[in-house]
Amino acid sequence: MQWSELIRVSMDNTLLSIMAILAYLGAGLLVFRQLHRRAVLAGRPRSGLFLLVVAALVLHMLVLLQKFIGSEGLNFGIFNAISLLAWLIALLLLVAMLSRPVENLGIIVFPLAALAMGLDYNFTTEHFVDSDNFTLKLHILISILSYSVFTIAAIQAVLLAIQDQHLHNKHPGGFIRALPPLQTMEALLFQMLVVGFILQSLSLLSGFAFLEDMFAQHLVHKTVLSLMAWGIFAVLLWGRWKFGWRGKMAIRSTLGGFVLLLLAYVGSKLVLEVMIGR
Repeated sequence: MQWSELIRVSMDNTLLSIMAILAYLGAGLLVFRQLHRRAVLAGRPRSGLFLLVVAALVLHMLVLLQKFIGSEGLNFGIFNAISLLAWLIALLLLVAMLSRPVENLGIIVFPLAALAMGLDYNFTTEHFVDSDNFTLKLHILISILSYSVFTIAAIQAVLLAIQDQHLHNKHPGGFIRALPPLQTMEALLFQMLVVGFILQSLSLLSGFAFLEDMFAQHLVHKTVLSLMAWGIFAVLLWGRWKFGWRGKMAIRSTLGGFVLLLLAYVGSKLVLEVMIGR
């Protein structure tokens, strides 16, 4: 690639990144204003919020296409991977917003997506995956989908914890009044957990089937942490079905399982790619 072409692509990437970050931040600000004004969207995003999120997702996707596809395969370096994960989380939230009262999660999701893009723009790491290996790509896709759903569930659990605390203290302020009823929030949380659990189960099964040598690929710790998280979610869902577990038990188990997944995925990549440089 000639220098002029390289500079042009870099400038395009910079402009797209800035525009996407601003769109994400604008969407987050809209959600904040709606919460502050105690606005309830009746399960549907307002047109301004919807258009901002769509614009952010499209711009973000264009940036990802430029950064992910290389001559050596797909670049799943840690900051690329985090940016992709943030994009998918925002996309899943947008889809859910069309039929579920989950738009309030955007107060955390959209600023985090902007942060992920900023990190990806300023820091470069490389970890190429053979783009011709379909089974490996399928495993990675299922894993990222699983992490995305569990991330949304963890954010839902945080909001649920805040809501539960305020209601128990009998101080339901404007922020709390803007949220759906506690029972609805819990039902949404467990719906997310069921979807995430199914995807994580498929991810673990495909991982054992496709990854030939976990020790050589330094994946033992990641697999162990993922299995521990899977066990926590399995027990929680069983307890919900058998004993009707809810409230603090659901919140703590969700956040505990999510922390293990965070350590398994982001933590392991951070250590191997940034600290060790492998």
